[in-house]
Amino acid sequence: MKPDEIEALSFKIIDKEAGQHHFSSDQWQIVKRMIHTSADFEYIKTVRFHPKAISAGINAILQGRNIITDTNMAKAGIRQNQLKQFNVSVECLMADPNVIETAKKTGKTRAQIAVDCAVSDMEKGIYAIGNAPTALLRLIELVKENKAKPALIIGLPVGFVNAEESKAALMEMDYPFISNSSRKGGSNIAASVVNALINIVLAK
Repeated sequence: MKPDEIEALSFKIIDKEAGQHHFSSDQWQIVKRMIHTSADFEYIKTVRFHPKAISAGINAILQGRNIITDTNMAKAGIRQNQLKQFNVSVECLMADPNVIETAKKTGKTRAQIAVDCAVSDMEKGIYAIGNAPTALLRLIELVKENKAKPALIIGLPVGFVNAEESKAALMEMDYPFISNSSRKGGSNIAASVVNALINIVLAK
């Protein structure tokens, strides 16, 4: 089978095994891709969408706004070739020398400092977090202080320390987000959400 045939068959299997669900068509395109990436059907129960999340993400892409990630793995997983027609840039500042040096001096995580350094770049764009709860918590702080204004926050950090708690804090805000009520997540999952948004844009 060719790659596109394998993917199409995979999605048919997911649709069949998932059965009925409460998601809208666009929401399901995102959840389905998360399941396709992870083979984990639990996302059906845990994924949460702010009512304006998908429209915010679509508009950000159409307007050529930046997509910022908290890991280079997430950046690598995003289909950047498909974003070229919209002049969208995908950036990750985790390896930026200024971020590394500032983190050493302050004792903060690179993920936290990277959020601070990306404030202007994330304006009306998308910030996708799949690894670091500290990045999500810092981004929440900056949004609440009206210092950071991304159009959409994809908050899917993974792990046992503050991952679930940081997502709960995000979902308490009336701000466009895509997240889940679980410890699960990851860079690959965050990238899959962005890729699903790209597919939605291309299909419209």
